[in-house]
Amino acid sequence: MSASCRPIDLEGWPRREHFAYFSAMADPYAGVTVQVDITRFLAACREARLPFFLSFLYCAGRAANAVPQLRQRIIDGAPVQFDSCDTSHTVMRDDGTYSYCRLDCMQPFERYLPAALAAQEQAKERGGLDDGEDAVSLFFVSTLPWVGYTALRQPVPTPADSNPRLTWGRFEERDGRAVMPVTVLVNHALVDGVHIGAFFEALERETGAFAAQMRQKPRN
Repeated sequence: MSASCRPIDLEGWPRREHFAYFSAMADPYAGVTVQVDITRFLAACREARLPFFLSFLYCAGRAANAVPQLRQRIIDGAPVQFDSCDTSHTVMRDDGTYSYCRLDCMQPFERYLPAALAAQEQAKERGGLDDGEDAVSLFFVSTLPWVGYTALRQPVPTPADSNPRLTWGRFEERDGRAVMPVTVLVNHALVDGVHIGAFFEALERETGAFAAQMRQKPRN
């Protein structure tokens, strides 16, 4: 799927000075890890017998798309903003390596889930590490379901790219609550702390709305 974008007018852009300042840095990345409460979301997934990862990815992708700054990228040294961004997540293969799988989280969940399940199987069998010509538009997603971490350092290219990276680890259930570490890594030339905060607020809304929607569905 080809993503469409529009250039950002530097002359009238409030972040013009910030963009120039951080773009000149060798390491312009900023990252935050937050322990996210997923109690209601997890219960809804269990009750509806839904795959946890793909369901959370759906919410995370929609939350990221809800923040315009997370849809901004740097192409040929200039800022642009995409209308919508797909996710590209890592899929474990039988030999212990992984491939990338691209998904559209902005479609209705009823269409998203079967498409996501099929895409994952295809990625396991024939996938690789090529995200295509418009990889710049993607949110890069990975998980560490084996550990519940408190901090994360991610590999990044040189020169720096501008794709936001979303990562989460193993959730833990304590005292009736379920919490999970979620990490956001962004290029500071485009994204500030307030925008990272907006993502986590949107993630709370999306997981809450998802849980409410699943519980309204009739049980088989």
